[in-house]
Amino acid sequence: MRKAGIVGTGLIGRSWAQVFARAGWEVSAWDPDARQRDAARALEGVRVAETLEEAVRGVEYVQECGPEVLEAKRETYARMDAAAAKETILASSTSALMPSTFTEPLAGRARCVVAHPVNPPHLVPVVEVCGAPWTSPETKRRTIEILRLVGQVPIDVKREIDGFILNRLQVALLTEAFRLVQEGYVSPEDLDHTVADGLGLRWSFMGPFETIELNAPGGIPDYCRRYVGWFRRYLADLPSPAVWDDANWAKAVEAWGRSPTPEEIAEKSRWRDERLAALGAHKRAQEPHSD
Repeated sequence: MRKAGIVGTGLIGRSWAQVFARAGWEVSAWDPDARQRDAARALEGVRVAETLEEAVRGVEYVQECGPEVLEAKRETYARMDAAAAKETILASSTSALMPSTFTEPLAGRARCVVAHPVNPPHLVPVVEVCGAPWTSPETKRRTIEILRLVGQVPIDVKREIDGFILNRLQVALLTEAFRLVQEGYVSPEDLDHTVADGLGLRWSFMGPFETIELNAPGGIPDYCRRYVGWFRRYLADLPSPAVWDDANWAKAVEAWGRSPTPEEIAEKSRWRDERLAALGAHKRAQEPHSD
C-alpha cells in the first residue's frame, strides 16, 4: 500500500486526506491543533499522528496544508525536510507563496514543490504544480504522476509566478466584476447569473481557448481577427487597483446586501459540495470529445 502524509488537517488538509484515502493510499495526518486532529479522526482510512515527524516518516508523498504565513511555512518545511526520507516529495497547498520563498535553505530543496488545489480538492480535481528554480524535473514528474494516480488533474506551471495560474485568472474576473457592480452597470446577483448561467456552463467542460475556437468559423485565428479591435478598446479601459480600495469594494458588498452567519455559510458550503459532486459525476459519465 502506498503512503501519504498530510501536515495540517484544516478543511483543505482533510479534503486532501480524502483524496488519498479514497484512492487506496494509507494516510497519516497531523496538525498542531488538537481540535483539528480530532476532526481528522472522523475520516475513514486516515490515521492521526501525534507529531509532524511521525506523519511524514516512511511516506512517499507529503501534502502540507499549513497557514499562509511565510515564517510558519519555512519552519514547517525545515521540520519536514529533516524528518522525511530523502526520496519523499514535499508538496505545499499554498496559494499565496511561491516555493522559492520557503524552500531555498533546505538540504532537500530539490524535492520540494507546490501542489496548489482548488477548494475542496476532493471535489474539484485541478492542481497547479509549480516548482522553485531548484526543484528537480523528477520531483515535478513524480508529483504529476501521483496526482493523476489519485484522481486529480495536475497542470504544469512551467515557472514561478505570483498567484500561479488559477488565482490570476480568478482575480482578473473578480476585479472586473467588482468594477461593474461598483460603477452601477449591473447588480451583483445578475453578475453572478452571467457567470453561473452563461460563461460557467461552457467553462465547466471547456477552457477559454477551446471555447473561443468554437465561437468563429475559422477557429481561434478567425476569432482573434474578428474581435481584436474591441479587445484593444477594452484593454485601454482596464479596471485599476483602486477597485480594491476599502471604500470601493465596500460598495459592492453593500450592493450584495447579505451578511450570512457561520451556520448559513456552512449550510451553503454543503449545498455547493453536493452540486460539485453531481457535476463531477456527470462529467465522468460523459465520453470525452476527441481532438
